[in-house]
Amino acid sequence: MSPSSPLLKLSGIEAGYGEISVLWGVDLTLPRGEISALVGSNGAGKSTLMRTLSGLIVPTAGRIDWEGEDLRGLSPAQILAHGIAHVPEGRRLFSAMSVEENLLMGAYSRKDPRAAIQRGLDRVYATFRRLHERRRQAAGTLSGGEQQMCAIGRGMMSAPRLLIIDELSLGLSPLLVEQLVDALQTLNREGLSILVVEQDVITALELSTTAHVMDMGRIVQSGPSSELMRDPAIRSAYLGALAA
Repeated sequence: MSPSSPLLKLSGIEAGYGEISVLWGVDLTLPRGEISALVGSNGAGKSTLMRTLSGLIVPTAGRIDWEGEDLRGLSPAQILAHGIAHVPEGRRLFSAMSVEENLLMGAYSRKDPRAAIQRGLDRVYATFRRLHERRRQAAGTLSGGEQQMCAIGRGMMSAPRLLIIDELSLGLSPLLVEQLVDALQTLNREGLSILVVEQDVITALELSTTAHVMDMGRIVQSGPSSELMRDPAIRSAYLGALAA
């Protein structure tokens, strides 16, 4: 596979819940080895698109192209095995289990030797040192920022090639968001492709190199994040007072 070829390409994806359609012909291309962003207001269809990509929702039309293979219709476990890990909105940790137990749950599908799993765990702890300090602590007793670190770490433990993070900054202080952004940039420099799905447009555009704007179940604009940040229509629609 050429390094310049897309990592993931969605073509004409339509999906929803029962008879209720949410996604209408979504086209989306993610470059290999970059941090991409999907932004839009609440209700734009971002989370539905991520659930579709993760196999939780089966699209009614379109193609999910992952290096020449159509993933449409595969189970979440099969998609994870292909190297796509999804950190869901709300973190969804096992609150009564320890931090380390939650992290190891992320490696449940791996067939690697125990030493490889341990290397993955060490990498998580090197990325989020606070998790190592709290590795024996129940995940439900962590702060919101620590829980997000744990959720991202659990995603890392599947050894993904694409890590999708739904609502990275939700409910977190600017300082914690900055720490998470630094960690994701480090992971990306190490070779991990990342898709950040965000309502916080400023955070998403500053973190990413390419971005896609979603509205009413469609991708309405795509391009380099720096260009979208300067676009008057984007600034007016999503950046509020900062657009002045």
